[in-house]
Amino acid sequence: MGLRERYRQLPPNPLRPKRGDVFIGVAGALISGMGAVADATKRVRMPGEVDRMIGLTVADRRVLAHDQDVIALTLVGEQLPRWHPGAHIDVHLPSGLVRQYSLCGDPAIPDTYRIAVRRIAQGGGGSIEMHDLRVGATVTTNGPRNAFPLTVPGYGSPARRFRFIAGGIGITPILPMLGLAQRLGVDWSMVYVGRSRDSLPFVDEVAGFGQRITLRTDDIGGLPTAAELLGDCPAGTAVYACGPAPMLTAIRSALVGRDDVELHFERFAAPPVVDGTEFSVSVASTGETVRVGADETLLSALNRAGVHAPYSCQQGFCGTCRTGVLSVLGGTVDHRDTLLTDPERDSGTMLICISRAAGGSHLTLDL
Repeated sequence: MGLRERYRQLPPNPLRPKRGDVFIGVAGALISGMGAVADATKRVRMPGEVDRMIGLTVADRRVLAHDQDVIALTLVGEQLPRWHPGAHIDVHLPSGLVRQYSLCGDPAIPDTYRIAVRRIAQGGGGSIEMHDLRVGATVTTNGPRNAFPLTVPGYGSPARRFRFIAGGIGITPILPMLGLAQRLGVDWSMVYVGRSRDSLPFVDEVAGFGQRITLRTDDIGGLPTAAELLGDCPAGTAVYACGPAPMLTAIRSALVGRDDVELHFERFAAPPVVDGTEFSVSVASTGETVRVGADETLLSALNRAGVHAPYSCQQGFCGTCRTGVLSVLGGTVDHRDTLLTDPERDSGTMLICISRAAGGSHLTLDL
């Protein structure tokens, strides 16, 4: 592949949309995997994201894992915005629920998005509704966003090789990265882990990359250590990891002090509550009072009490759970997001998926 063709496969420059941006990878390398800073990047509208709502039709539905818990949906539409490996879309379901799914198809195929959904019985109904969609069903989206971009060695990243680590459904943002790395001729390897082979989606597709892939399952090899996940990981390696929180925590801990290794990661679950204190909230429409524990989010406390508020990312970057605060007694709102502006906060708005209140405070929410 010539330099011109490689250059065209890079993420777009938002100021020069028809040309590849060799510097966007540097930004990703600096921010991806840095805890709250990484989360903050997700609040920024990225190249390719649009404001209009786009109609998508289910063109194909396929069961991926033999345990029946994961399906792949191929969604088609007209003039779909282009995307790059690591991107995801917000899917607006007929019920009004909004859920996020990584794009795991081929970015080169126009007017087609592919996503994979694991059924979660206790997940608030979004994954169940997705599993119930059949060919011909329609949903909407406002376009792709990318907070997990692949930064290519020689085109914005000082790294010389990739190490991909995927756990279960965490393969979805990684899969398109494998194809791009292969096309660009970059040195790479991957370990793919899960409970059992039957629970892993896209096993056959991943196996097509041959000896670059190591498949490891808990039922045969036991839980992998961070060292086994990282492999040799010599200086100049860029690690891209997506999977369960314990796996990501182990990888991050193992790379402490490794200034010669880049770490990029994406998580699908809400981050743990740090330094939280107990407080209470009232629902204005019903007068119901809910106690929020020191180690739980306001959103999870409301769900536990049967108060269903809209949400999507559960990490404070999409804004779906914006909620009005009508009053605050005995304290202040502890804003833990970087999405809301100061005027929004001053006017009484909070993100209930991640923000909370000072200990002993009582909030009245406009729900």
